[in-house]
Amino acid sequence: MTKPNPDDRSNNVERLQSAIENTRENIREAEETLQFSSSQADSAAIQAKNERRLNSISGMEAEIEDEKQARKNGYQSNQSFE
Repeated sequence: MTKPNPDDRSNNVERLQSAIENTRENIREAEETLQFSSSQADSAAIQAKNERRLNSISGMEAEIEDEKQARKNGYQSNQSFE
């Protein structure tokens, strides 16, 4: 029987902040692409994807707050669920 990996939350805040920055960059690049899009369908798809990206950012920001609270409350990294 295999044991699950330990729950290592030590870098979650930093990892999430990096993901948010990458997502924001993707939004900026998509908006630049919109300027050159001649198709209404392509424009609508890009705008819809950016909306989903914005929702993802909101979720990641909430998760960052959860992680910060866990750190503040003394969460010990490298715990495993046994």
